[in-house]
This record gives sequence, structure tokens and C-alpha cells, in this order.
Amino acid sequence: MELGAGQFAQSLPRLRALVRGCEFLGLDMEFTGLHSVFPQGKQPSLFDSPAEWYLKARRSVQKFTVNQLGLSIFSNEESNKYVAHSYNFFLFPTTFGVMDSEFSFQASSIQFLTHYGFDYNKFLKDGIPYTNEVQEKKLQQGLLTGNWKVRSTLDKDKVKKVIDDVTRWVPSAEEGGSMVLHDISGFQIFEVQLILRQALPDVWTEPFGDQKVMVKKVSPRHRWCLENSSCDCCRKELVLLSARGFTNLFQTLVEAKKPIVGHNMLMDLLHLHDKFYKPLPESYEEFKRNIHSLFPVLIDTKNVTKSIWKEFQFPRASNLLEVYEILCSDLNPTNPTCPVIAHASDCLKYADKKSPHEAAYDAFLCGSVLLKVAHLLLGRMPCDTLETGPSFSQYLNALTKYLNQVNLIRAGVSTINFSGTDVPSQRPPLLIASVRGWPGVDEEQIYQKLKALCKFDVRRLTENQFLLLSNKFKDFRVVLRDYRDHPNLQISLYRYWRHSPQANCLLQ
Repeated sequence: MELGAGQFAQSLPRLRALVRGCEFLGLDMEFTGLHSVFPQGKQPSLFDSPAEWYLKARRSVQKFTVNQLGLSIFSNEESNKYVAHSYNFFLFPTTFGVMDSEFSFQASSIQFLTHYGFDYNKFLKDGIPYTNEVQEKKLQQGLLTGNWKVRSTLDKDKVKKVIDDVTRWVPSAEEGGSMVLHDISGFQIFEVQLILRQALPDVWTEPFGDQKVMVKKVSPRHRWCLENSSCDCCRKELVLLSARGFTNLFQTLVEAKKPIVGHNMLMDLLHLHDKFYKPLPESYEEFKRNIHSLFPVLIDTKNVTKSIWKEFQFPRASNLLEVYEILCSDLNPTNPTCPVIAHASDCLKYADKKSPHEAAYDAFLCGSVLLKVAHLLLGRMPCDTLETGPSFSQYLNALTKYLNQVNLIRAGVSTINFSGTDVPSQRPPLLIASVRGWPGVDEEQIYQKLKALCKFDVRRLTENQFLLLSNKFKDFRVVLRDYRDHPNLQISLYRYWRHSPQANCLLQ
């Protein structure tokens, strides 16, 4: 089901109830861009520590925004059966009062999402607003001081016309008289009322049907009574509730503490923190602590499937949909006893339609893959409940070693541990390339030279020496075989006491 700004408020109570009553949630997000364009040699690489990788990713997250967030809410409604409520939320940063945001688009991301049918009109015209804590505090201060301003040019034009119409009407109006303003939508409902009340002490405003505001001429005493009424639609808490938008549901996710399941979900977590909680801190360790506090149980299906895939001799899968299809096939020995996964009656879009790279569909795939993999792992443990249907807590026990271990694609470790210390990855040893007869060679030229054969990250060590790192043992063996005795580019194992300039200096 797709939800934009027009339907979100009325759907929020049901969404909250579903989150509080579910077993776990699948999560996926789409962005206006993925990675910033870094200067040559500054891109994320296998040489980066997790903290160095985080600072580079933080820069990208601050530059781009979320245009679609998908949630698939899985409820265990009867034994061995899960029902998925899948929702696509189109999001757009709050532009309300003095609040405004800047973000970038990346051409490749637009091209990619457009290819898969993403509707940018819904994102731009009907995106649900959201705020983080810093933005909300700024909005609160504006409401408390009563000094309301409008930054949006579109809203300014609307407000100017409204003020002109009302100020012409007020002098000749009698007390108790009223006029109706038409075509007031979205946040303009609040902004028009706040501006008019601030500018004209003898009027009162209230919503009047769809996209209309009624303006009444009132006495000062009547105005005071109305301002202190619990029925005032412009009370601070109601304005904040509207401006928070999707953040209201985010806060429910945080309070519910349900397991969150994603696939390569690290960028999703970075954006969740930055857009709905607080701007990303400079400290990597603080980011980890914050995320673990918000979401104590995280499961990255990329990390789980990567770990078990060869063990179960499944064919190679290059994306989430292929992983899901293999686990649903006869290749999965436990598939006949797996839990039944059904779509909720009001969320049937994906019952017979594949929609890869649509956030809610990918969120549904994440949750489904989790259940199938957990069932597979539970089958190896001493357990007599596979036929009758294991509980979700049993599935979590089978996944214990993978909890809070989130896949990291290109850095010095392969996973980030959100509940402890990051474990060094098991990757091929460091290599050193020694160059002869190739004046002025740089890292990019070394990379291009090796690219046809295998892929390595390259970092300069000295004028004629470069360090090489790969995450594939096959590439490691190939390059050692072909370049060990090469006349211009000799590649060998890196030995610290032999090759490190600092070690050589110390020894000398």
C-alpha cells in the first residue's frame, strides 16, 4: 500500500497498532543519491577503518535525502503463519515556517529508480514531512515566541494574498461576522492561521471543511477565551504533530523495540539516525551506541546469507530477489515446512507482482528471507517444532551469532557490530607492488593495470611502491601468480619489517 502526506495522518493510529503488535519489521529505503563524488584517492576503500568509512558515509548522508521508505510489518497471527502488512511511504523534508532543507540528486540514482518505475511526482508533491530532534526544537522555539515567519516562496505568495483579502474585509465587518478563505492546503492551513492571528488581534481562524479556513471578527475577550481553549486547532502540540509527520511513526518503532530486518542496511541506519533522530555525530562509536539504543535487535539478511550460502550449496545469487527465489524453491530442503507467509488483505499489491527496488517490496523480501533462513538454521539444531511451527523467539535463538552484525561493503572490516567491538575481517593478506621503469605512476594507473585481471584497492606507500588489498582470495592468488616476476610491476606479500618506511627508518 502506498501512503503520501494526504493519507498518512488518518493511517497513523492503525500503523502504530500494527507495529506494537508485530513480531518484527522488514525495512528498506530509497535515496536521492547513494555516495558522494570523492576526490581521487579519497573514495571508501578496504584500507579504511570503520571510523574512517563512517566519516565518508556521513558526508553522503548529509548531502542526500530519503525519497521512499518501505516497511513490511510481520505478525504471527496463527501457528506457522505470518501475515505481512507492506507499506510504501513517500517522504519529503518539512518546509514549514522558517524550516527548509537542502539536498542533492545523483543522476545515476534517478536513472536507476526511474527504470524501476519510481514516481518522482509522488515524492515531490505528496511526500510525508519529517523532522529530527534539532529541527523540531527550532520549530518549537518559533511557536513559543509567536514570531511566525514563512520561508517558502509559494507559501509567501499565498499568505500575502490572504492578508490583503482579510485586511480589506476587517474594517467593514461586524463583530461575529466571518469570511471563508479557499484553496488552503497542507501546512498552509497552519501558516495562514498563525500569520493572521499574529498580524490581526481582532480576528480568529479555524479550519472550515476541505482546504478552507474561516476567519471571524471577534472581541479581545472572546479572542482570549478562544486562544486558551482545548479545541484550538493551532495548539502547539497539534502543529508539531503535523510537522513531525513520519517521525511520529519512527518514534513508535523506537518505543516498540521490535527486531528490524534489512538487506545491506547500513546506509538505511545512517539515514534513519540523521533524518528522524539527530544529525549524525562525528564520532563513529557514538553513532553505534545511538543506533543500538534506538533498535536493540538488528538483523542484516545480507550478512546471514553471505555466511551460510556456500555451506548449503545454493547457486550464486546477485541480489535480494534472487536470494528470495532460491529459498522459495526446491533447492531449500526445509522449504516444505517453512512458515506460510501471506499478504494482508489490504496490502495485496505484491501477492502476484514482483516490484524490485520498490521500498515496501524489498522490505517484504527482507522479512521473508529472514524467516526462511532462520527456519533453515533451526533445522540443524536439536528441535522438534519444525513440523508444528517454531515460535519467533526460537528463530531469533537460531540467528544469535548474526544479531546486530550489519554488513559493511568496502572497509577494513566486513561487518559492524552494533552491540560490541567490531571483529577484524578474514581477508587475503596485504600485497606490495614494486614499480620499475614507470616514472610518475599513480594509484589509478596501478588500479587500471590490474583491473582486467582482478580488482584491488591501491594505496601509495613510497614513490615506487603501492599497497594492494582485495576481499577475494581468488584475485589474491591470480595476481601473485602473474606478477611475482613481472619486469615492471612485481607483486609480493607485504612484510612490515621489510617494506614499512617507518620500520626501515627505525632499523637504520
